Amino acid sequence: MVNETTYYDVLGVKPNATQEELKKAYRKLALKYHPDKNPDEGEFKQISQAYEVLSDAKKRELNNKEESRQLKKVEQLVEALCGFQKPISTLGNRTIVITSHPGQIVKHGDLKCVLNEGMPIYHRPYEEGRLIIEFKVNFLENGFLSPDKLSLLEKLLPERKKVEETDEMDQLVEALCGFQKPISTLGNRTIVITSHPGQIVKHGDLKCVLNEGMPIYHRPYEEGRLIIEFKVNFLENGFLSPDKLSLLEKLLPERKKVEETDEMDQVELVQIRTDHPITMENHMRMMSIILKVLSVKPLNGGSKITLLAFYRQ
Repeated sequence: MVNETTYYDVLGVKPNATQEELKKAYRKLALKYHPDKNPDEGEFKQISQAYEVLSDAKKRELNNKEESRQLKKVEQLVEALCGFQKPISTLGNRTIVITSHPGQIVKHGDLKCVLNEGMPIYHRPYEEGRLIIEFKVNFLENGFLSPDKLSLLEKLLPERKKVEETDEMDQLVEALCGFQKPISTLGNRTIVITSHPGQIVKHGDLKCVLNEGMPIYHRPYEEGRLIIEFKVNFLENGFLSPDKLSLLEKLLPERKKVEETDEMDQVELVQIRTDHPITMENHMRMMSIILKVLSVKPLNGGSKITLLAFYRQ
């Protein structure tokens, strides 16, 4: 199935099910979970909603596109945490396969490079510089895992800090599995905000608490919204032991595998030193190259990779 909570899962059918199969599955489940037989109406409402969407051709098409988008985000998280292989095309029309090993964390905006795959070096035309790659990692949406798998994920990831120990949201486990945080208001009160398991919090998210902000203009006894911006730091390399990393990989949806051919070359990613000083010679080399931002899509789909510039420091 596309993910844990799709309408296809609700009706127990495959994504390519025909209208007749959808109708048959709906009738069977509607009869079983009808409010006259089942006091819990939630299940029946979910079944009815699933059939309403999938039985309409336009709604079904939109639903499939959204599920595909969510699946790509889940795949990106799996790859960012558990490693990946991706084929990309170089400027010399060669195909190389870049590899990130399990436990080597890839964050949104990370810059890594492949040696000797970039532009020719200034005054050294037979020597090629670095191919610099910027990674785009999209975060997940609410409900990306079922509650039971979310509980297992919480046990695998590092333990959350207690409320009184910190006021920084710096754990991925909190962003994925929920948290409680104390916050001081403008009125010198302390309130505790709660994010429930499965409610995804992304870096830069804005949320609010009603009636805890500044007094409203011309209504001094009425307070507005307290707006909160969240800062979510991603994990570092080695955040899990190899055995736990293997369990995490089994828990999350399966990654796409790269079908290698004889024309593809295996290469390793190298971390870029951002503190390296730029000398005048390097500056002249960079200025001599027309820097273009190129968008490159991997051959087998997956994350979008942006090539920023090609030079050697």
